[in-house]
Amino acid sequence: MNKNAQLLIDQGKMLPLMEEFYTIQGEGYYTGTAAYFIRVGGCDVGCHWCDVKESWNAELHPATKTDLIVDNAKKHSDTIVVTGGEPLMYNMDYLTSKLQKEGLKTHIETSGAYTLTGKWDWICLSPKKNKLPLTEVYENANELKVIVYNKNDFLFAEKQASKVQKNCILYLQPEWSVEKKMTPLIVNYVMKNPKWKISLQTHKYLNIP
Repeated sequence: MNKNAQLLIDQGKMLPLMEEFYTIQGEGYYTGTAAYFIRVGGCDVGCHWCDVKESWNAELHPATKTDLIVDNAKKHSDTIVVTGGEPLMYNMDYLTSKLQKEGLKTHIETSGAYTLTGKWDWICLSPKKNKLPLTEVYENANELKVIVYNKNDFLFAEKQASKVQKNCILYLQPEWSVEKKMTPLIVNYVMKNPKWKISLQTHKYLNIP
């Protein structure tokens, strides 16, 4: 990558774009809502069960002008979800400023492992054991979504819940490859601990992106 492109990426004026698409939000608080997704390449959190491992290497995804990304997004929806990879590896100030100037709602899905940049209408924090969130992300999260792969993840979820603000909405979501095994355990856990809600990957049931 040449120095000029790297400078623009550092400024958030270009981003390694893996994909962008218009679909229905499948998880969490906004499940069922039409939204335009911007998936940014690059992630070093390294969850072994990640279902978009092809997003990890940012060099595989073309550096794309952020203005072009915004132009595409505004044609489809007023709700824009920025995801990854890990989008907070990049400065999100320019992207969210441009989106909000167009009157678009800005949502982010993040592990919280990097400095919180950008102005967000909704922050979905999905913490990972490999690289825990920063304090500032805990404090600003609107929803906490913990992926449950095994029984130990319930303990991890409670530790994470103790760090977010009181009005943050708490979700437990079964990891897809163990969904049939873990969902009954999550149902039982939520019934005993009703501060939690269940999130499912409904887009996979609907067979949409």
